Amino acid sequence: MASEKALKEKQAIIDEIKSRVESAKTIVLFDYRGITDSEAKELRVKLRETNSDYKVYKNTLMARAFNDLSIDLNEALSGPSAFAYGEDQIAPIKVLADFAKEHPALVLKVGIVDGDKADEAKLAEYAALPSRDALLTMLAGGMIGLVRDLSICLDLYSKQKEEN
Repeated sequence: MASEKALKEKQAIIDEIKSRVESAKTIVLFDYRGITDSEAKELRVKLRETNSDYKVYKNTLMARAFNDLSIDLNEALSGPSAFAYGEDQIAPIKVLADFAKEHPALVLKVGIVDGDKADEAKLAEYAALPSRDALLTMLAGGMIGLVRDLSICLDLYSKQKEEN
């Protein structure tokens, strides 16, 4: 039987995992076997640039935290798993997917994006999306085009009225 101190430490870790899951918009479980320590540091730096991070927890503690939150990710908790989380829906997925292209040892397993479970295929789709900034730029460009077209139409209409 585990000591009461060990049980309290484990419960504190479970509570930490639950708070990270509840505060994050995206979580991704990935297999980190085969990446070196320097590569892991490089990944952490890239994730932090997008206000994301990752942490390695014991699978049993992650399973208990996910079960407490009614999240079914137990099939992904086989083998070593790291837990990435972020405030942006797509940024941590893009960083991990880009890193996995350069370092094939890193394998994305499963994720939760805005409360919806995403398997490897869905994570690949999310990784292919443009960044949030790129999407906002596209939206702004489209809106500017509409405003420009409206101003041209109004100018032509005013010139037509002046002629009459």
